[in-house]
Amino acid sequence: MEYFIVLLLVGLVAGFLASKVMTGAGMGLIWDIVVGVLGAFLGGWLAGLIGIAVGGLLAEIVVAFIGAVILLFVFRALVGRGAFRRA
Repeated sequence: MEYFIVLLLVGLVAGFLASKVMTGAGMGLIWDIVVGVLGAFLGGWLAGLIGIAVGGLLAEIVVAFIGAVILLFVFRALVGRGAFRRA
């Protein structure tokens, strides 16, 4: 249960920071958490691929932030090109 709470808090911080960097404003509590948690998984996976061990709360937030920024960048690139838009 503790891990789940920490994951949500890391996701909230990372998602909020990433949305501020990418859009200039937060996206709301729920979307900030969703983007942050998905970014944490993406960032952790990428860190593992290049051999970086992540330990400690600050490192988890940094990795989640990087993953969330990548996630938002890809999402905006796809939406900007109309891949998810309907006519």
